[in-house]
Amino acid sequence: MSKRYHETDRGTKAAGVNRIRIHNLRHSHISLLIDMGFSAMAIAERVGHESIDITYRYAHLFPTRQKDMVQRLEMKRAEGGF
Repeated sequence: MSKRYHETDRGTKAAGVNRIRIHNLRHSHISLLIDMGFSAMAIAERVGHESIDITYRYAHLFPTRQKDMVQRLEMKRAEGGF
């Protein structure tokens, strides 16, 4: 058993939660950063993605982001912002 597996197992038992893979924690972290509004470029840099295209694979998790963008652009246009 690897040290990483052992530490993950120990931590989940101590916290009283089910064990999940490290990859799943990474996926959740990236998803949360997207939801918080950070740019794909900043996220890619933080997590070490070699290409920003890898980060864009997570965009489907937040389909309302496109709706939010449209609403904000429409508000800006209504204000005479462009």
